[in-house]
Amino acid sequence: MHNYKELKVWQKARELVKFIYNLTSKFPKEEMYGLIQQMR
Repeated sequence: MHNYKELKVWQKARELVKFIYNLTSKFPKEEMYGLIQQMR
């Protein structure tokens, strides 16, 4: 049985999550419960 972490789709999804969290960390704090929460 294969490890799901070896799947390309899982690896790409992890990259996307890291990108979104990095991007939204630079948003103004007023957006914490608005746009940031929706994107994450």
